[in-house]
Amino acid sequence: MSWPLRCIFLTMIYFAAGALMATYPILAQAQPVPVDLELILAVDISGSVDEDEARLQRQGYVVAIADPEIVHAIISGMLGRIAVTYFEWAGDTWQVPVLDWTLIDSPQTAQTFADRLAAAPLGAGPWTSISDAIRTATPMFDVNQFEGTRRIIDISGDGPNNTGGLVEPERDLAVANRITINGLPIINDRFNISRAPMHNLDLYYRNCVIGGPGAFLVVAHGFKSFAQAIRRKLILEIAGLSPDSPDRISATGLAQAGNPPVTSRWVPPCDEGEKRFRGIIDDE
Repeated sequence: MSWPLRCIFLTMIYFAAGALMATYPILAQAQPVPVDLELILAVDISGSVDEDEARLQRQGYVVAIADPEIVHAIISGMLGRIAVTYFEWAGDTWQVPVLDWTLIDSPQTAQTFADRLAAAPLGAGPWTSISDAIRTATPMFDVNQFEGTRRIIDISGDGPNNTGGLVEPERDLAVANRITINGLPIINDRFNISRAPMHNLDLYYRNCVIGGPGAFLVVAHGFKSFAQAIRRKLILEIAGLSPDSPDRISATGLAQAGNPPVTSRWVPPCDEGEKRFRGIIDDE
């Protein structure tokens, strides 16, 4: 090979190698990190949640994430790590990202997540759209850098869906995408806009919100008991556990999706929130 041709050939190899090296980090970054669980914490900040309640709710998550028992559950998994993100929601189009996807695999990373969450400002918004919260959360699993054995949306709230479309279609779409939705209904008796809260919110969550393999709910009786409820719920989610049978609902405050137990309590229809919302508008 003549010297000019050799130079051209070597130059082409050099630039090809450089291009490959330049793209290698991108290709490497495109490989998802395997985790035991991808967990979205979707937290209600609607108008029915006042500032003190929002603070209690946020503090419940802060304490729970760094709890030694929860960290032990995380590192005891098959892979020993989970990915978590946290956003707040209210009415339709009112979703506020608080913390992006974060890998938790040690007490240190759990504490860092908790500290960042504690430092983030509290949000607030009008109305309640569980459907839009699920609609926002569902595609979030497809745009992160993790690949979880399980994918869970954890929804906490103190009222039924009332804007943004019915919740059932969004729940069913998420479940069809191998996502489990667990619930943490917060039962309280505080009036909102001169109206009493809807009765039997736990039954509404059981029938209309939660779904997917192993879906369950944990009931918080008021915001003051929220920290205990979220700690308990996170341990179950991270460990991949759920109540053994629907019979344990009355004893433990836990419920499962599918084959719900017979109850004498009124079961709210899945459009009850929308009906109540229309009543508020008609009264104005």
